[in-house]
Amino acid sequence: MNHPIRRVVSFEIAGAYTLQVCFEDGAERTIDFAPILSGELFAPLRDANLFRQVRLDPEVHTLVWPNGADFDPATLYDWPRYAKEYAARAKQWELAPT
Repeated sequence: MNHPIRRVVSFEIAGAYTLQVCFEDGAERTIDFAPILSGELFAPLRDANLFRQVRLDPEVHTLVWPNGADFDPATLYDWPRYAKEYAARAKQWELAPT
């Protein structure tokens, strides 16, 4: 299979948990991360101060946070297609025993 390699080239904070993400091919996505901020890795991002510390990693070309949270650029690119599925998965993380 041949999968296109996606790269995030820039982003802007567009709201409390929302980012405007730009890709190498000129595509843009406005992503509201609030519905998926669950589980061990992503729940800490509910802290607005931590969420705003998002950075663009120049080596892997994606968004990263100081706590180690990140997303595959292809996941970010395809977010509109799978947002409901990601949110459903996050609800499962919240229900999982710790």
